[in-house]
Amino acid sequence: MRKAKGIFFGLIMVAIIFLFTSFTTIIDFITDYQWFKEVGYDKVFLTKLMVQLKMGIPIFIVLTLLIHFYLLSIKKNYNKRINTAGNRISEKGMNRIALGISVVVSFLTTMTITGNLWFELLKFLNATPFHILDPIFKKDISFYMFKMPFLEQIYYLFISFIVFLGIVTVVFYMILMSVRRPAIFDRNDEVEDNVRRIYPNMNNGKQLLNIALEQITILGVIFFVLLGLGYVLKTYDLLYSPRGVAYGASFTDIHVTLWVYRAKILLSIFSAVLLIIGAKRKKLKLVLTGPIIMIAISILGNAVALGVQNFIVAPDEISKERTYLEHNINYTKMAYGLDKIEEKDFPATRDLTREDLDKNIKTIKNIRINDYRPTKQFYNQSQGIRLYYQFPDVDIDRYNIDGQLTQVFLSGREINEGKINEQWINQHLKYTHGYGVALSLVNAITSQGQPELLIKNIPPKSDIESLKIKYPQIYFGELTNNYVITNTKEKEFDYPSGGQNEETFYEGSAGIHLGGINKLLYAIKERSSKILISGNITKDSKILIYRNIKDRAKKIAPFIYYDDDPYLVINDGKLFWILDGYTVSENFPYAKPFGEGRTNYIRNSVKVVIDAYNGDTTYYVVDKHDPVIKSMMKIFPQLFTSVDKMPEGIKSHIRYPQTLFDIQANVYKVYHMNNTEVFYQQEDLWDIAHEIYEQEKRVMESNYFIMKLPEEDKEEFLLSIPYTPKNKPNLTALFMARNDGENYGKLIIYKMPKQKNVYGPMQIESKIDQDTTISKEFSLWGQKGSTYIRGNLLTIPIENSLLYIEPIYLKADNENSLPEVKRVIVAYGDRIAYEETLEKALDQLFGEVRTPNVTIPEEDLKDSVDVKGMIERANEVFVKAQEAQRNGKWAEYGKYLDELKGLLERLNQIEKGIS
Repeated sequence: MRKAKGIFFGLIMVAIIFLFTSFTTIIDFITDYQWFKEVGYDKVFLTKLMVQLKMGIPIFIVLTLLIHFYLLSIKKNYNKRINTAGNRISEKGMNRIALGISVVVSFLTTMTITGNLWFELLKFLNATPFHILDPIFKKDISFYMFKMPFLEQIYYLFISFIVFLGIVTVVFYMILMSVRRPAIFDRNDEVEDNVRRIYPNMNNGKQLLNIALEQITILGVIFFVLLGLGYVLKTYDLLYSPRGVAYGASFTDIHVTLWVYRAKILLSIFSAVLLIIGAKRKKLKLVLTGPIIMIAISILGNAVALGVQNFIVAPDEISKERTYLEHNINYTKMAYGLDKIEEKDFPATRDLTREDLDKNIKTIKNIRINDYRPTKQFYNQSQGIRLYYQFPDVDIDRYNIDGQLTQVFLSGREINEGKINEQWINQHLKYTHGYGVALSLVNAITSQGQPELLIKNIPPKSDIESLKIKYPQIYFGELTNNYVITNTKEKEFDYPSGGQNEETFYEGSAGIHLGGINKLLYAIKERSSKILISGNITKDSKILIYRNIKDRAKKIAPFIYYDDDPYLVINDGKLFWILDGYTVSENFPYAKPFGEGRTNYIRNSVKVVIDAYNGDTTYYVVDKHDPVIKSMMKIFPQLFTSVDKMPEGIKSHIRYPQTLFDIQANVYKVYHMNNTEVFYQQEDLWDIAHEIYEQEKRVMESNYFIMKLPEEDKEEFLLSIPYTPKNKPNLTALFMARNDGENYGKLIIYKMPKQKNVYGPMQIESKIDQDTTISKEFSLWGQKGSTYIRGNLLTIPIENSLLYIEPIYLKADNENSLPEVKRVIVAYGDRIAYEETLEKALDQLFGEVRTPNVTIPEEDLKDSVDVKGMIERANEVFVKAQEAQRNGKWAEYGKYLDELKGLLERLNQIEKGIS
């Protein structure tokens, strides 16, 4: 009875200790499940748990039994080999110790395996074939992408487990020796007698080693078998070798290193056999023979590889490495989606006319003369309204305004939580959301040189119906890092209105109710007793957590990599964030890595759309051909939605991400070379073009444009970057990504003619510096009290020619001064125009727009006074329409055109009446 009570008390103590040490984990688990259920992804959350349980329970049971039987066999062998001087613990007591050790070791091992392998196992089981074979071992790429990572982790876990089990074996023997002190060893063992004769003072450690020889042999055999399997994996790892002239297996890797690994595979098995024989015969030389040969093979293999590389490959490198260079070129292009680039020749003629500009008027209208950096500064100073409001970023997008595809800047007005009074009520109950956006045209400025706003102020105002916002509150954004509690007794601050503040209650669907035990749970989770004791919180109150849109997306799907630049979209009067998600890998054979790591595969397979008001988070799959995302869809069917179900209003705003495009552009500057000899000699290396921004030379950024491609009939949204030859300033190519409709994601490279010099951006920058008028004004503006800023130099293809446009800003030397667009430079061929507006600069280069004259012979007029007045009014309206067009005031432009149309129709009727 007393014994039973002791066991019961022990179990109670273990349970209390477990709860105490795991308390935070349990709270996090419960609250995370509630949150995943609230956002509609409870099955995604439970997938990990269910897989870990399905893996962990059988692994734990099997390991516990195996280790327990293993320790019992150690005990049995130990008892056979010794005469004990006295037992301090009974046989059952030793069995309980063995069982306890087995449970602890199994638990730790199981936790390690399930924690590290659950996702790799799912990828292994749900691997989607690429239908592309690697060029050496002829295995589908899916083997390397989905299965190799799992096998490698299994291998390293097994090696670690064998080492750990070896330590446990030693510890258990020490326990046995402490509780059952050996009196005398078995003297019939000839080897033992010889050892004692030579070493009469042999200590217990050596005695222990002799007793444990059988267990050491078992562990050693398993170790050598695992070592052989490790060399099998290493043969596949050669496909990522950096040894040769290009990334991937080289001549030396295939003809030397591969065979060394294969020899080591056989030697590992041979070493395991010799270990068994040597242990049985008590011959140490046999045991060491295998490892010594393996070391010798390693040294010899390295020497041979070095010799082959230096004396066979190096003198004839292009011939020996040609095949492997081809593999590197082809597989790198496939890994980065560069194998389907459409190549086109661009004539780069200099015969552009005013008529050509008129045919491409929509391209001209959307040329960006504002830069996003000064625009962000302008938004924060002119539209920040209050100190706590901040525009964290400025995004570029396109909207259909008055029937015209129009490029705009857009940014959300969020609350900077660091500028709110630190009182808990203010931080979490009062200032819960940002409010509205600022939106301006990229091509229009005010008379002061500032962006022309189409959406401004609080509440947001706009004359354009499609840009009106019904739900301007931003509860989920880039700066929303704190949790907030809505529907409390304390009204939320909505927006400032004159000397007072407007207040509101949250009407959205987001949040977890704080009724019942939830109040306690979230007080613990957020480490805030105020949640528990605040009288403002009722059972109807809701807590909103994970409000930062990037953290929110990562919390739901951490296996996807997210862009650092989410962008805001207006659709049906609501605000939505679009966040680009990528599938990446380090395991695409022969593909050259980008960046500092080994990542060598990337696809923009997912667009994450997040409702700024409700927090609804939807993962739309936009690249259905990506095998990685296909595998993810098998694993998490609840998570992903087809892009076909994306609302059209949001779909019209998805854009090819700059992050992916810039990676592709940097890879392609080397991998546009298809000829292996040209690639080997690096004869045709490209560079991303440079420009002068502000007053410093720097690498150009990729830019979004609305323009009409030479072979197309209408304008579209494009992403572009220019190339120059390595260490040369002339333009060699334009790399573009398409963004609209069925053409989304298509890549085009426009190659300049090689037989003539086409000016590159830095050559244009040099011409600007050499212009005496411009340099004089720059010198004047650069004097004390002001600074001039050179904006992005834009490369615009029109018809078969190239225009370069660069805005010039002037900024006073004080921290509150805003940069103002004062001049626009247009370069075409050898000619440069430097004017106050883009229109004037184009007029200087290509001639002014001709104004149609409406004349009616005076003798034919019935009412000359009325007709003259109508003609004067028509000319006046036409001038005003042009002015509205230049300033991007499309609503006014449309009204003037309608009026002009009516006047012309009336004049036509009068003319017909006369005739």
